[in-house]
Amino acid sequence: MEPDLTNRLAALEEKIDKIYISVEKTRKYFLWTAIITIAMIVLPIIGLAFAVPAFLTNYVGGIQSLGNIQ
Repeated sequence: MEPDLTNRLAALEEKIDKIYISVEKTRKYFLWTAIITIAMIVLPIIGLAFAVPAFLTNYVGGIQSLGNIQ
C-alpha cells in the first residue's frame, strides 16, 4: 500500500474509535435517563396505590361518624 493511503486509513480508524466511545457514552446517558424517568413515574403510582385506599378509608370513616352524631 502507499504510505498516504496507510496514513489515511489510520486516521479513519482513529476517528471511528472516537465515534464509538462517544456513541457508548450517549447510549449510557439515554439508558440512565430512561431508568430515572420510569422510576419517577412508576414509584409515585405505586405509592398512590397504597395512599389512596388509606385516604378513602379515613374519609369515609369521618363521614360515617358525622352521620352517627344525631
